[in-house]
Amino acid sequence: MAKKEINEFDYKRLFEETASGQEVLEELIARFSMPPSFDEHNATLKTYYRAGQRSVVDFILSRINRANGVNEDV
Repeated sequence: MAKKEINEFDYKRLFEETASGQEVLEELIARFSMPPSFDEHNATLKTYYRAGQRSVVDFILSRINRANGVNEDV
């Protein structure tokens, strides 16, 4: 059986149209969208680490936005 290709509407359905999906998305944003670290030891490494985590959340939000007709290039 062929694997279904996941598209932006799948992200919208999962994260916007179900209560548990909305809760999961809120937790992902809270957990992985922390601001960069500037005053701690190894701040540069922590900033890169957090940017990597945040990129996953940004990808999910980008797919949801596309499904809602939001053009992020503007």
